Amino acid sequence: MANTYTQLYVQIVFAVKGRQHLIPRHRKEELHQYITGIVQNRGQKLLAVHCMPDHTHLFVGFSPTLPIADLVRDVKQATSVWVKEKGITRSTFSWQEGYGAFTYAQSQVTDVVQYVLNQEEHHRKRTFRDEYIAFLERFEVPYDARYVFDFYDNYPQQPDQ
Repeated sequence: MANTYTQLYVQIVFAVKGRQHLIPRHRKEELHQYITGIVQNRGQKLLAVHCMPDHTHLFVGFSPTLPIADLVRDVKQATSVWVKEKGITRSTFSWQEGYGAFTYAQSQVTDVVQYVLNQEEHHRKRTFRDEYIAFLERFEVPYDARYVFDFYDNYPQQPDQ
């Protein structure tokens, strides 16, 4: 659209179903590259991505022509298929339903990029559950703690490979 100007920055966070540790450390860079391609092919600008064994953070500069939900759906669907095709995990892989999306100002971009890229360090001090609840509270997102995560306590956690 002519004469439409926007500046939209969104951090998106979503978890592996059951919060299983299924993204092996030695394969995450490949997954980062694959996600980057998906985001770019949808006409968005990926500012940062980091996959932990049980969850993923994306920081995206959004064009208003694409709903956030559509991008998240596309990333989750394509990466689920990709993980299965590549044989990245011996377990059944899928993402948990839902996601968190949190907006930021231009003045916060550098800090958020660093935050996303430094996930390994952050999670030495804070669990993903604590991190996610903190996002919901800081951004004043109403939630019911019973439904924030889908845990499969009976599933064995794969060690980082």
